[in-house]
Amino acid sequence: MIRVIVVAASFVVRAGLSAVVSSNPQLIVVGSASNLDVLFREVEQLQSDVVLLDLGSNPESMWSKLQLIQEQQVMVIAEDINTINLETALRLGIRGILSNTSTEAEIIAGIEAIAAGLVVLHPDFLELLPMPTKVIANPVQTLTPREIEVLGMLGSGLGNKAIAKRLQISEHTVKFHVSSIFQKLSVSTRTEAVTAGVRLGLIML
Repeated sequence: MIRVIVVAASFVVRAGLSAVVSSNPQLIVVGSASNLDVLFREVEQLQSDVVLLDLGSNPESMWSKLQLIQEQQVMVIAEDINTINLETALRLGIRGILSNTSTEAEIIAGIEAIAAGLVVLHPDFLELLPMPTKVIANPVQTLTPREIEVLGMLGSGLGNKAIAKRLQISEHTVKFHVSSIFQKLSVSTRTEAVTAGVRLGLIML
């Protein structure tokens, strides 16, 4: 059973999202909150697996507070995905981004995926991600199986230390793999590397 907390300023939206979650027998709503301040006071007692957060029309006010619940797996519902910076979102602990036009099935699938440790992005969001022209114009050098494995973990938002622990290798070796991935994909940031990996079919989010 996946335990979900629903956060939305609007009572109607909160009730609607709670109903969507409750419609699946594998999910259970363990609490709801009108804002993140209320959530902070209850999150430890509720022990949720996923926080389903509606950003509403003013997402900027949420960003500074999200870092206070980084131990939580957070999926956000956004009115305008153009306002979201993927790198910032992943750093703040967000593991899923869906549009407010997403279907009930997409929301449920997203919650289940995040609870399983995956990262979820709405297809429309992928279309808006910047893509280096070099990657589009030229075939990339072949990544090794280990580099593809590391790239997949970058896509899950893991840092070098976490990757090193999971693969049982040194953090220095992880840095070497990341540097090699950047060079082969002609990118300069982790976000660009993950984007390139998804576009090229090397990894799936």
